[in-house]
Amino acid sequence: MPLIARLRAYAAEMFGAPASPPDAGDEQHLAAAALLVHVARVDGTLAAVERDRLARLLTHRFATTEAQARALIARAISFDDETRDVAELVEMIGRDVPEEERRGLLGLAWAVAAADGQVHEFEDDLVWRLGQLLGFDDAAITATRAVALAGLPAQQVPAR
Repeated sequence: MPLIARLRAYAAEMFGAPASPPDAGDEQHLAAAALLVHVARVDGTLAAVERDRLARLLTHRFATTEAQARALIARAISFDDETRDVAELVEMIGRDVPEEERRGLLGLAWAVAAADGQVHEFEDDLVWRLGQLLGFDDAAITATRAVALAGLPAQQVPAR
């Protein structure tokens, strides 16, 4: 049974998610949410402040309610657990996603990394790699990083 089918069955059993195959947009949302979960958990935990930030960001971006966003986070945690690395998740999102949407996802990743008021070195490296996998050059990643982290004091952000 393919990984996606196993994850759908698991989500249906554990969280009451629909067992029927989702549309491509739903799979992209799940992959994007799993990427954000991966960023939040790069230090080994998903802290409450990170989970809350994820819920707010996903409510605004993909879901209509906070409950839907929290259900998406639960699915994304399971999906991230079953995925080998972020490159696989980026591949699921697809190369044909418009640049603006990919840039928005990168900005969300920076926002999740900064959820606790500081971007740690592991988070910075991971989100930088994510930017490269999303097809951005260093200048575009730097610009997106600067916008997303504008409110943080310089000492809370690793130097690049």
